[in-house]
Amino acid sequence: MKTKGNKTKIPCFMPGAIRGAATGLDKYADIIVKAALAEDVGTGDITTAAVVSPDAVGKAELIAKENMVVAGLFVAEKVFERLDKSVVFKAGCNDGEAIKKGSVIATVSGSLSAMLSAERVALNFLQRLSGIATLTNAFVKETWSARARILDTRKTTPCLRILERYAVRAGGGCNHRFGLFDCILIKDNHIKAAGGIGQAVSMVNKKYGESAAIEVEVTAMEEVRQAIEAGADIIMLDNMAPSQMKKAVKLIGGLALTEASGGITLKNAGIAAASGVDFISIGGLTHSARAVDISMEVVSYAGKRKRGT
Repeated sequence: MKTKGNKTKIPCFMPGAIRGAATGLDKYADIIVKAALAEDVGTGDITTAAVVSPDAVGKAELIAKENMVVAGLFVAEKVFERLDKSVVFKAGCNDGEAIKKGSVIATVSGSLSAMLSAERVALNFLQRLSGIATLTNAFVKETWSARARILDTRKTTPCLRILERYAVRAGGGCNHRFGLFDCILIKDNHIKAAGGIGQAVSMVNKKYGESAAIEVEVTAMEEVRQAIEAGADIIMLDNMAPSQMKKAVKLIGGLALTEASGGITLKNAGIAAASGVDFISIGGLTHSARAVDISMEVVSYAGKRKRGT
């Protein structure tokens, strides 16, 4: 990363280990799992209470109904354990692992009523996060031959950002800024409010000092020149055509990191990467990822059913 004076600038985004890179991940997962179960189970699972004996035990398998990259196993485990700590969740793979259709993702054994009550919430998390990881991995593969790294954005499900960013890392991507508080990103409306790119960068430096990394969003070559002159550390090439991105990267010439953003799909991701950018940010990783298909199938059970059911 560039330095100014004797201070090394901290970039907005860095790759991290799948687990541990997000501070408070496990603690937050506990909170969101509790809220999700309160939403779904409420005062109790009235169907299971009528049909399943409290002493019934069983074993179930979580099965992949399509090829996918798995993410969120630890969240699914928390769902089952929250309803009954004696339930045993055994993963058949790891988060970040690509598996084939028909694979057993995990087995769950113990209280049958707890397993059935937890089923939908556990699957919702696992399907959603694995969908994000799977889509992210597809983008990573499309850009494999280039140096560009795939980034997420703030276009996440409200209150699920920390988990969805985790899923992006599981799929081989990297995280951009978490929120408005941990990275300076000067966008078009900031530039308008400040009166120009140079003015905006100058105002940021005045307030926070030159040790802060500054990213500037640009849409045209003249704005690229202005961002370079202002001393931007990262230049976001927003909604530029591949040919224009290539010219911009050449003009920047390593004076700043480069990020392609806007309108990036699986069809054109490879072309965008070939322009020479350092990063490609894709909102669709989190706002448009399709939940993958996973089912829970009870494979064995024992226990008395209530009379009359």
